[in-house]
Amino acid sequence: MILKVTIDEKTFPLQVDDEMVQDAQDAFRKMDADMDRGWQMSRIWVDHPDDLQRCQIAADKMLTAIQQEKTATVGLMAAYILNRMPEVQAVDIDTSGDMTLTEVVTG
Repeated sequence: MILKVTIDEKTFPLQVDDEMVQDAQDAFRKMDADMDRGWQMSRIWVDHPDDLQRCQIAADKMLTAIQQEKTATVGLMAAYILNRMPEVQAVDIDTSGDMTLTEVVTG
């Protein structure tokens, strides 16, 4: 699977193996359990993030991982997004500090 990621008008494809998505299920469950307790999404607190918000959170984590050159985390976040919203083709990650402006593009 390929997830197109756009950051500051630069787009690049991330290749995510189906095997990685399956192997990371435990990590995904932990992420969901953390988000089930609510999440600070920029200026607002969200008690129960929906699937879109969870993908925005993962995209924000992906941005941080890209900036810190943590390629394993980048791949994990891409796999999470593709696992939770299989119809996703691309994410346009907001860099202004408001993760709620991150766009998740579906096909």
